[in-house]
Amino acid sequence: MFQRKVRVRACGILIEENSLLLLRHEGIGPDGFLWSPPGGGVEFGQDSRSTLKREVKEETGLEVDVGDFLFANEHIDHRHHAVELFFDTHRIAGDLKLGHDPELKTQILTDIRFFNMSKIRELKPTSVHSILSRTENLKNLKELRGYYKIDNSDI
Repeated sequence: MFQRKVRVRACGILIEENSLLLLRHEGIGPDGFLWSPPGGGVEFGQDSRSTLKREVKEETGLEVDVGDFLFANEHIDHRHHAVELFFDTHRIAGDLKLGHDPELKTQILTDIRFFNMSKIRELKPTSVHSILSRTENLKNLKELRGYYKIDNSDI
C-alpha cells in the first residue's frame, strides 16, 4: 500500500520508567519485522500532532499529550520512502494494549512493549528503528534535534 510513494509520518517518543514504547511491525525490514515507536501517516487536512494522537490511540489504546517536536528522520529504500516527524509524547490516559492499523486489511502490528536501552541493544540493529542507533541512552533520544537520513535505496 505504501510502496513507491512518499509518506509523511508522525511518530511519538514515549518513555516511562526509563523504557521506550515500541511496536513490532511484521513484513518490514530485512529481518521480516521491525520494532518502531508508535505513529502513522498524516492524512490530508490533519496536522501532525492530531495525527499522532489518533495513531497512538489506534495502535496502543493510550491517549497522549503531544509535546515538543524533536527531529525528522527520512528513510529511503527500494520500496519505501518515509519522512518521519518525531515528537515527545506523554501518557495522559488509557491502558496499554495492542491495537490495529485501520488503513490495512492485513494487520502488521503483532506485539507492543516497553524496552529499556539494554533490551534494545540486545535486538539486531536491523530489527529496530534506525534512529535508536543514534543515541547512547533514552534520555539522549529526547535530546536529538535536526534531520537524519537513512538511504538504503541500493538494497
